[in-house]
Amino acid sequence: MLDLKYVRTNPDIVRAAIRNKNEKADLDRLLALDGELRSLLVKVEELKKERNIESERVAGLKRKGESADEIIARMRGVSERIKGLDEEISGVQGRLRESMLTVPNIPHESVPVGKDEDDNVELRSWGEPWSLCEEPVPHWEIGESLGILDLKRGTKIAGSGFPVFIGAGALLVRALIQFMLDTHTREHGYVEVAPPFVANRDSMRGTGQLPKLEFDMYRLEEDDLFLIPTGEVPITNLYRDEILDSARLPIYHTAYTPCFRREAGSYGKDTRGLLRLHRFDKVELVKFVEPENSCGELESLIANAESIFQSLDLPYKVKTLCTGDLSFAAAKCYDVDVWSAGVGKWLEVSSCSNFGDFQARRAGIKYRPTGGGKARYVHTLNGSGVALARTIVAILENYQTPEGTVRIPEVLRVYMGGLEEITGA
Repeated sequence: MLDLKYVRTNPDIVRAAIRNKNEKADLDRLLALDGELRSLLVKVEELKKERNIESERVAGLKRKGESADEIIARMRGVSERIKGLDEEISGVQGRLRESMLTVPNIPHESVPVGKDEDDNVELRSWGEPWSLCEEPVPHWEIGESLGILDLKRGTKIAGSGFPVFIGAGALLVRALIQFMLDTHTREHGYVEVAPPFVANRDSMRGTGQLPKLEFDMYRLEEDDLFLIPTGEVPITNLYRDEILDSARLPIYHTAYTPCFRREAGSYGKDTRGLLRLHRFDKVELVKFVEPENSCGELESLIANAESIFQSLDLPYKVKTLCTGDLSFAAAKCYDVDVWSAGVGKWLEVSSCSNFGDFQARRAGIKYRPTGGGKARYVHTLNGSGVALARTIVAILENYQTPEGTVRIPEVLRVYMGGLEEITGA
C-alpha cells in the first residue's frame, strides 16, 4: 500500500503507475474519499473543541451556583452530532482503505516502461543452449517412458495441473528441495523456516494477493483460509504488525512450500506437462531490510537464484520486467528463464522482486532505527530460489540421452543416494 500523503501530493505519478502497470484503480474516487474524510475530521474536531470549551463554562457556572441547563441541553445536541460524524468518519475510512488497497506500487525509476512481456529487457545470459540428446523429446514423453511422471493419474485424483512423481521422479523432487535449501542456508545466509501452507485474509492482504487475486486462489470456505499461492505469503507475514529492532536487520528467510494457484484465465497457454500447474513446489527467499539497502539486496537476491542454475549447469537468461509485466505489488522485478531443449523454449523459473515499503505498509512491518526515533517501515523482497516444476522440465529435457535415459546433474547425486542416471522404473 502506498502512503496516502504521497498519493495526495503526487497524483500524476500515481496515475502513471496505474496506467503503465495496466491496472484499473479509481484514483478520482480515492482522492474524493480522502477529501471527504479530511473535511469530516475538521468538522468533528471543531465540535469537540466547542464541547470542551462549553464543559469548562458549565463547571464554572456550577461553582458559582448558577444554572447551566441551557448549555447542557445544547451540548447534548453537539454530542449527538459528534457521534454521528464519528460513525460517518469510520465508514469513509473503511471505504478509503479499501480503495487504497486497489492502487498498485510505483515502479522504480530504473524499470523500463512497456506494455507487456515483449517489452522486457534482457540483462545477461549464462551458458549456451545444449542437450545430451540431438533430438530431445518433451519432458512429458521422457517422464512417462521412464515411469517417473504420471500426469493421467494425477488428473484422475485431482484434475489437470496436479502431477504425480513416482520413484526416481519423486526422489528428484526431494533432492532438488534439499539441495536448494542447503545452498541458501549454508552459502547465502538464509535462515530456514517451515511455515503453514494456509493463510488468512490479513496475511493474503498484507502481501498484496487480496483483494485483486482472490479468484485465482484456492479458498477453504468454512475457515475462510487460503491455500498459499507462494511461500512469500506466510514468510513475509511472520512479522506482520511488529516493530523489529534494527540490529536484527537484514533478516533473510528461506522455506520450502507447495504452492496452489487456480490460474484462472490461463487455459490453453503452455498447459502441457509441467509447464503450468495448479499445485507446484517452490523454495522461496524473503528479505526484510532497511530502505537504503533494498536496491543492493535485490541484486544479491537474483544472484542467489542464479547460483542454483549455475550449479545445475542449466543455461539461463535474466531480464528486467517492464512496467506492463510487473506485478501489482512489485517496484522492480528480475525474471530468470531457463533453457529447455525438448520444448525448445526459455521457461520462466524464478522472479525476484523488490517491493519497497509497499507490503510493509499493508502488513504493518516496521523497525526501530539505531539510536531510537520514530519507527519506519522495512523494505521487503522475495524471490523463487527456485520453482521446481520447470527446473525439472529443464533437467529431463537437457539431460536426456540418445538411449532414452536421463543423467542426474552432478550436484544432485549426493542427494539421490549416488544415482547417476534414471534408466526407468
